[in-house]
This record gives sequence, C-alpha cells and structure tokens, in this order.
Amino acid sequence: MSEPADDRRPLVLRGGTVLTLDAGRQVLPDHDVLVVGDRIAAVGPRLPAPDGAVEIDATGGIVMPGMIDTHRHLWQTAMRGYGADWTLTQYFVWYYLEWGRVFRPEDVYAGNLLGAVEALDAGVTTTVDWSHGLRTTEHADAAVDALRAVPGRFVLAYGNIHDAPASWTATPEFRDFFSRRTTGDDMLGFQLAFDVTGDPAFPEKPAFEVARDLGLAVTTHAGVWGATGDDGIRLMHEHGFMTPGTVYVHAASLSADSYHRIAATGGSVSVSTESEQSAGQGYPPTWAIRAHGIPVSLSMDTSVWWSGDLFSAMRATLSADRAREHLAAHAEGETVTHSALRAEQVVEWATLGGARALGREADLGSVEVGKKADLVLIRNERSPVMFPLLNPYGHVVFQAQRGDVDTVLVDGRVVKRDHRLVGVDLAAVRSRVERTVEHLRAELGEEAWRKGMNPDVPTAEVLDNPYTYTDYRSATTHGQG
Repeated sequence: MSEPADDRRPLVLRGGTVLTLDAGRQVLPDHDVLVVGDRIAAVGPRLPAPDGAVEIDATGGIVMPGMIDTHRHLWQTAMRGYGADWTLTQYFVWYYLEWGRVFRPEDVYAGNLLGAVEALDAGVTTTVDWSHGLRTTEHADAAVDALRAVPGRFVLAYGNIHDAPASWTATPEFRDFFSRRTTGDDMLGFQLAFDVTGDPAFPEKPAFEVARDLGLAVTTHAGVWGATGDDGIRLMHEHGFMTPGTVYVHAASLSADSYHRIAATGGSVSVSTESEQSAGQGYPPTWAIRAHGIPVSLSMDTSVWWSGDLFSAMRATLSADRAREHLAAHAEGETVTHSALRAEQVVEWATLGGARALGREADLGSVEVGKKADLVLIRNERSPVMFPLLNPYGHVVFQAQRGDVDTVLVDGRVVKRDHRLVGVDLAAVRSRVERTVEHLRAELGEEAWRKGMNPDVPTAEVLDNPYTYTDYRSATTHGQG
C-alpha cells in the first residue's frame, strides 16, 4: 500500500445539496461545507474559504455524512462471491467446521486489506471488522496491520470461531495483544465479538467479564435462527451484561421479551438485510425493532455472499420493511396507503445510526460544525441517474450506487477524489488476494473447491395444474365445436 498524502489544507465542498442528518434532518440545497483540519468548520451558502484551500465542485451532487457499517467480516473478502448460493448452514460448515482453519495470518491480511479498501470506495468511512477468524494473535496482528494500511476509520471486533470465548479471552497472548495495539488513536477502535449459545451454564460469562475489565463493548450475533436466540439474551440480561454499548447483530428471530430487554438496556441492533433475506437468520427485523424503540444501524455482513456497500443495504432494508407491511395488511384484507418507514430514516440508520451504535454520535454521523470531517460527495456527471435531483433522501436510497461516489473524506483527508481512490495501490491489493486464493484452492483441492462453491440443488416439484390439457389440439378442436 502506498501512503495517502497527509494533506491538511482547508477544503470546501461547493454548492451541493447537504443532507445534514442533524436533529432536524435538514436538507440544504446549494450549500458549502468547509473543512479545516479534521473537523467541519462551517456549513452555509457561498462560504469564504481560507487562502490555499482546496475547492471541490459539488454542484448537482449530494454531500452527506460518511456511512458506517457496524458488522462486516472483512477477512472473508478475498473469497468474494464464492458463497453466492450458500445457506447459513453451508456457511457454518465451510468456515466453522471445514476450512476456516486454513486461513493464515497473511490471508486475513489480504481479506482485510481488500475489504477495507472496498468500503472506502463505496463511501463507508467507518467499518466494524467483525473479525472472528483470529485463531491466533498473529492473525489478529495481521488484521490490524491491514486496517492501519488503509486511510479509513475502523473498529476491530476481536473474535475466534474455533475456540470458546472463555478460552481465547483468557490467554496471556490475548491480553498482550491489547496492551500492544490499543493506542487511543480514534482511527482504530476495539470491541469483543462472540456469540451466546443459550447454554444454561452461561459459559460465555468469563468473556463478558474480560470485556468489562478491558472497557470494551461486546458485539454478538443474536436472534440467528437455529443458532442464537432468546435464552442467550435472557442470560446476558440476568447477569447484567446487556449495556448501551452492546450491538446485537441480526436480531431477526427473537421474541418480544428479548426486544424489550434490548430496549430497556439501551443496546442497538445491526441489521444486515441482504444477509437475513438470503441466508435464513430470520426476516429482516426492522418492523419489530421500530415497534420496540430500539436504535438501528446497518451492515453488509460478508462479501463471500453479498455486496459490500451500504447503498444496497439501505435499498434492501427499506424494501423488506415495506414488503412485510404490505403482506401483513393483505392478510387482514387491508391496504397500506402510507408507508411507515421512510427513505430519510434508512439514510439515518446508515450514518448516524452507526455512530450511535459505536458511541461516536458526538463526533460522527452528521454534517454539523465541530464534528469530524468524515464526508461523502455523491456526484456523477457521466450518469443520467444523477438528475433531476428532487428528493435527496430517496435519491440516495433508490437511485445512487457506489459508482456515483465522487469524493470521500475521512478525518478531514481526501481518500477518494474524482471517483478514484487516493493513495491506494490496487495492483498490490490484487496481488495479495491472488496469493490467498491460490493458497486456499490448493488446500481444498479442486473437487472440494468446486463443491464448496456449488452446493447441491434440492429437487423441486412442479405443482399439478388442473387447467393443463393432456391433448391440447383435441381439446381446442372440441372447444370450437
């Protein structure tokens, strides 16, 4: 990776439509955003710029906060698209039982590097790396090294699917890792990532105690059909481990009691709609979460299956919520005449919602003076999709896509400009990923490689059709008299 230029000159985005995502969700047409250092210094029309300031034309575009993904398994990105036809069962078998152990530290590095670069390219300025492939601290160091090589903002959620949480969090190597890698730099945060099975003995309790001792929030896959459910939530609650910093991923197959417990303790839910729709964790739960007043953030889960951008997440989430609303109404013989979930709410989940989940709403997630300059300009003069710009929130959700991300700022630095990443050597990233793919393919062997990518297709029976004639010609002739 080549290092981005440490350009701290003032910068002004000129004449865009600014989605502030502030308390009033203001939309400010033909406004400028002035950045000085790592902060937003001013928002207004025709702002005076300091001498030597960089000026970026945002006319006809949308300026919005950088998006925040609260749950993505970056280490799996080198296997992009490999599991497109998997179910959750096949995912568990492949990574947990069969092949997750063959990933070396350099393979974790390659996946993290590609995933981190991909996130920035799509306007995701903060990504939680739900890194549950860390079999050793060498793997963990590789994960952090890759994140540090990319000019984005990241949170490493440390996990290990190949050992019990109480075991891997108790090792001296684990403690040493945090003493070495925790620097207080706000470009890299930490969480602990592990799941609660619901075993009445609550074997995860020591891991929660370690998290509390280290001052780290826990992020956990909760409400995953057949894997984690209400018993896990109840145990966490009864033992006092549900906190405002806890992030419950998916939460798609929980009871009302569990949702009440999450709401009462101030936690938030990371919804991965493309994942929930396709893999089978349960129906995307935004309809239930909204009813219980639980804060929402969005996430993409893994590029081994799905896209790696939050435009897809916003679009899928709004569509899934509305689809269920219509379906429920139709079952009662009723018609939905006004949609309950709006585009602006989903954009907020993709930005400020993520900031709240990470405890960073004071300085991330909205375009306000004094906040960190993590910003995205959506503008594409070569695309007919970018005009007319009538409903900016609706445009972001249903019209824009990753190819329309013109400029990205993180911490006041330009990391993408004119649709091109700054300071990123894609050829070097590609080379690392190719070596990882070669290694994995050799470890599996060609038969297992092909079988893993192409799971068996269940036999589907076509229903008998009472309107199908056995002899169409004679039936037609008979019908004509």
